[in-house]
Amino acid sequence: MTTADQAGHTAIVFPGMGPSRFAEVGRFLMLDPFARRRLAEADEALGLSVFDHFREATEDYSEFSQVAFLVNSMAMADRAEETLGIVPDFCAGPSFGQKAAAAYVGSLSFADVVRLTAELARCEEDFFRQEYTDVVTHSFLRVPDERLKEILAEFDDRGAWYEFSGFLDAGFHMLSVREKDLDGLKKRISDAGGYSMYSMWPPVHAPSFTALRRRAEEEVLSRYELADPRLPVVTDQDGTVIRTAAEMRTMLLDTFDRPINWPDVVRTLKDMGVSKVAVTGPDNLFHRLDCTKSAFEVVAVGLNNKRARERRA
Repeated sequence: MTTADQAGHTAIVFPGMGPSRFAEVGRFLMLDPFARRRLAEADEALGLSVFDHFREATEDYSEFSQVAFLVNSMAMADRAEETLGIVPDFCAGPSFGQKAAAAYVGSLSFADVVRLTAELARCEEDFFRQEYTDVVTHSFLRVPDERLKEILAEFDDRGAWYEFSGFLDAGFHMLSVREKDLDGLKKRISDAGGYSMYSMWPPVHAPSFTALRRRAEEEVLSRYELADPRLPVVTDQDGTVIRTAAEMRTMLLDTFDRPINWPDVVRTLKDMGVSKVAVTGPDNLFHRLDCTKSAFEVVAVGLNNKRARERRA
């Protein structure tokens, strides 16, 4: 089947997780009917109040911050289906969005994904309190490739460790570095005319984190049985289209030690004839990226309960 034959397809995209704070989304969790329904399911899955534990969380990426982000992402997917009539042909979930994607396509039940999310959060936090304790993942944009090569050459010259954790758009990257090198990196980014966004701990998606991948597989994911996805899923690492439970399991493990590559996802979706993407969840990034807006009609189903459209540029 040619791309022309497939034109007009829709993809649902679950966003990666940005800082999630109770002050920003607590009211939504309490009042939105879709969120309340998913929150009740999450409470039942964990045997406790996600809302109460989230309210007490002090870290942006804490266990219950992650569960709350998952709840909100799934709630917005419910809204997209029930009120906007979104019927997707493909699914993608960059970074943390993989978890919501796994539930949406039926590879795991929502309850299992809630438990998996909590268990993986504890596994990651414990790992990074023992290994790579001084590493953060820094996101920045508007740095041309040539200037970035110069910055990284300086790292190489002094033997400083770094690894790419993500490629989000032209000039927009995620780089994992030692915390002691972060201020210098920010200064060089600024000098290059770029803009630093935020730094994440625990760090993510760096090739050196293979030990975390093995631990997550042995201690957590091995206890879950996945099913074949009901929709084709586009992997966030290289844009591969996957259709089996085994491939889903590999994708969930790849997230620990393979950088995400959003332009590859966009390229695959375009090649598969997708013309519209619905980004469902608390997203301040993926629906705004130039490569997303230039390729698709974007429907952003966010926490403001409004339907936001951005036509192709």
